[in-house]
Amino acid sequence: MSKFNYRHLSVAAVMALGTLVSCQIEDASLEDNINSENAIESDLASKRQGRGKNCKRGASNSSRSGGDMRRPINHGRMDDRTCYANYTESKVGGKTFGDYRIAVGSNHMGSKLQPRMERTFSRANSNNGSYVEFKGTFRILEVGDASGTKSDGTYIAQVKGKHTKGGGPKDPAICLFLAKPVYGKDKKGKRTQVSFNIYREQIKTRGGSGSSGRKIVFLKNVKKGVETSFEVKAGFKLEKGKKVHYANTKIGGTNFSWNIPQPERGRESGIRYGAYRVKGGKAHIQWGDTRFNLVNKSRR
Repeated sequence: MSKFNYRHLSVAAVMALGTLVSCQIEDASLEDNINSENAIESDLASKRQGRGKNCKRGASNSSRSGGDMRRPINHGRMDDRTCYANYTESKVGGKTFGDYRIAVGSNHMGSKLQPRMERTFSRANSNNGSYVEFKGTFRILEVGDASGTKSDGTYIAQVKGKHTKGGGPKDPAICLFLAKPVYGKDKKGKRTQVSFNIYREQIKTRGGSGSSGRKIVFLKNVKKGVETSFEVKAGFKLEKGKKVHYANTKIGGTNFSWNIPQPERGRESGIRYGAYRVKGGKAHIQWGDTRFNLVNKSRR
């Protein structure tokens, strides 16, 4: 069994640590995921600059870890694919929050994918009893507004994990937590986002994407700028003699349980959080009190 709280470590540091004290590092899947995602970053960095819209001076980081602070209060390795802003921190009511801000069209990494500023962790294996768990507090200030479409909203967190027999993206999302705006009027009578409906966008089958491959399930409404507790735990277990792959969530004290389809095909469980997707306008999500735990069981 392996337990470890992952904080902002470079790939080189993790690999070096694995050489020296292999019994203390997280599952090696972290290296696989980071290397596969970032293998060509340095070679293409110079070609990618300036491709995004809504770029701001100093925010066009050349690598996906480049927009982070030296010692961020938030846990996890940065994946910054937006030239709109770098990661910053703010004091709110005596508590420090990490700021995740993205804008439409601001992925400057030469990709057609949506902008994002997320943090990622090591992944748990598929043995029964293995899991990843993330806890934190979020404040939603603004999410994407794709006027007149069904593409409003921004993902604030997601559960990921590869599966056997292929199908779908190389590193598929299993479920994403989507915040969609609810509009009202501010004190000056101006139309504005006043609250947010949180949905779980869950796969119907392994590798599922789009409306045919995912289902959107309403979970909870949260008010703009209000601190809301968030917990997500994803892993494998044996239940009544059958293998179960689960992704259970607790938002603002309310539990939402869900078993992932085709558990026998699951290879791992992973968690990301921050701000991802903005098909119109801007998004600003704040995260505080972040904690992460990983447990890897050995195959019996």
